[in-house]
Amino acid sequence: QVQLAESGGGLVQAGGSLRLSCAASGDTFRRFTMGWFRQALGKERDFVAAINWSGTSTYYADSVKGRFTISRNSAMNTVYLQMNSLKPDDTAVYYCAAHPGIVVLTTPQYDYWGQGTQVTVSS
Repeated sequence: QVQLAESGGGLVQAGGSLRLSCAASGDTFRRFTMGWFRQALGKERDFVAAINWSGTSTYYADSVKGRFTISRNSAMNTVYLQMNSLKPDDTAVYYCAAHPGIVVLTTPQYDYWGQGTQVTVSS
């Protein structure tokens, strides 16, 4: 079992930056692949980024490549999503997710989810 808690969301102007954090507690954090997903109002939950258990491999949706960076600090049991050059289309609730094992998933088939944090980008 692992519990996830996101923070860092908020309101930002287009072109601005935010850093989301996801604090994990419970089971051994380093055993888990971690991902970020987002869900805009009335839309499906979409993949944003993922990072493998060791932090050596990262994956991104095409829509965020070059603007977002996922990272993890195993000593702090935390995964981050640095979001730069934000656009109004990035407005959504952002969810942190965890999946045990070494296979990195880019679909919402993660075992554990946080409660989400709202990101709103104004034009």
